[in-house]
Amino acid sequence: MTTTTYAVNGMTCGHCTSAVTEELTKLPGVQDVTIDLVKGGTSAVHVVSETALDESLVRAAVDEAGYELTAS
Repeated sequence: MTTTTYAVNGMTCGHCTSAVTEELTKLPGVQDVTIDLVKGGTSAVHVVSETALDESLVRAAVDEAGYELTAS
């Protein structure tokens, strides 16, 4: 198992975290997603997966949810 933390901008509430979690859990190998919400700031999104994820797939999932993955 691998845990990777991503920085995401634009989330402000529980609905935001649900949308991001829903999109990320669709990615192959993702086991769990937890989010440390910083309203209106940069939130930490922790993704537990079977193997390391391709960042472009993570970025696309976060974009689909309507938020922005910041540069790592």
